Amino acid sequence: MTENAWKRWPSREALSREGVPRARRAIAWTVRAIAFGTLIATTFTDGDLHGWGTAAGVAGVVVCAVLAWAFWRTTLAHRLLPSLGLLALLLAIATVGQGVGFRVPALVLWCGCAVSAIERLPLAAALPATSVALSAYAAVNNDVWLTTAATTAGLVLAGYVLRLDAEARGSAQRLLAQERAARAAEAESAALAERARIAREIHDVLAHSLSAQLVHLEAARLLIERGADRDTILERVVAARGMAREGLAETRQALSALRGEMSPLEDFLSELVATADGADVTVTGERQLLRAEASQAVRRVAQEALTNVRKHAAGAKVHVRLDYGVHEVTLDVRDSGGTPGELSGSGAGYGLLGMRERAELLGGSLEAGPDEEGFVVTLKVPV
Repeated sequence: MTENAWKRWPSREALSREGVPRARRAIAWTVRAIAFGTLIATTFTDGDLHGWGTAAGVAGVVVCAVLAWAFWRTTLAHRLLPSLGLLALLLAIATVGQGVGFRVPALVLWCGCAVSAIERLPLAAALPATSVALSAYAAVNNDVWLTTAATTAGLVLAGYVLRLDAEARGSAQRLLAQERAARAAEAESAALAERARIAREIHDVLAHSLSAQLVHLEAARLLIERGADRDTILERVVAARGMAREGLAETRQALSALRGEMSPLEDFLSELVATADGADVTVTGERQLLRAEASQAVRRVAQEALTNVRKHAAGAKVHVRLDYGVHEVTLDVRDSGGTPGELSGSGAGYGLLGMRERAELLGGSLEAGPDEEGFVVTLKVPV
C-alpha cells in the first residue's frame, strides 16, 4: 500500500452517505437504534443507580451523542486533528464509564469508536485509534481469549468493509457526476454545432444572393456613368431584382433544409443551371440520399461556382457534373474561360474559402484553380 493510500481520506461522497438506497439506510438506522438502545438499557437498568448516578448516566449519553455527531461532521470536512480529538474524548468517556461501573456501555462505545475510525479516517490515523479502542475492549472483556480475538478481528473487518463499500459508492457517485457533465457538454457542443451550421447556411445564402445582386447593380452604375441607353440600364436593374427574388427563394429553401425538407439534389442543380446561360448539368453514378450537411455543401458550392463564373468569366460555357461514388460524392464545375471584366473586383472574395472550410468540416475537400481552358471547382464529400 503506497504512502498516499495510507494518508488518503475516504471521499466526501463516501462519507456523506449520498446515493445510499433507502433499504440500506433503513438497515443502518436500525443498527444504530439497536446500539443506542443497548447503551441506554445497560446504563439505566443498573439497580445501583440512584440520584447523581442516574444524572451522570443521562449526561454521559447526551455528551456521547453530541461528540459522535461532531465526529461525523469533522470527518466529512476532512479535518484530522479535530476528528482525532473527538475520538479521544469518546474513548476517554468510555474509560471513565468503565471505572465508575458502566462496563457494558464502555464496551459498546469502544467497539463503535474502533469501527468508525477505520471507516472514516485515513488509515495512518485510523489504525492506531482502532488499536487503542480494541485493546481497551480486550482488556475489559470477560470472554475467553479466542472469542475476544475473533470479536476484535470481526470489528476491524466490519470497519474496513464499510470503508470499501463507502469508497465504491463514492466512486460510483463521481462517475455518475462525470457522466452527467459529459452528457451536458455533449449536448452543449451539439447545440453549438447546430447553431454554427445554421449560421453557415444563412451566411452562404445571403453571400450568394447579395454578391450576385451587387454584380448587376455595379454593372448598372458603370452603364449610367458611361451614358448607356435606358433599356440597357433597366436590363441590369431587372436582373438585380431577379437575383433578389432568387435570394428570397434560396433563403426559404435553406430554412426548409434546416427543417429537413430539401428537394432532390439533382432537381436543385437542374433549376440552378437553368438560370445561367450556357450551363448544363450531368449526373453519374448510382443516386443515393445524402445527409443534410453534405447535400447543402454541394448546393452551396454549385451556387458559389456559378456566381464566380458570372463575375469573372461572363458568357463562358459552364458544365456541372455530379458523380455518386461508393464512398463519396463529387461535384465538378468547369467553365470554358473568359477575360475578367470590370466587375471582377466586386464581392468580398471569401466564397470559395468558406466552401473549403465547410467541406473540411464534413471530412471532404475542395479544390479550385485554372485548367487548360478556364476555371475548375471540385468538391468531394463523404457519402
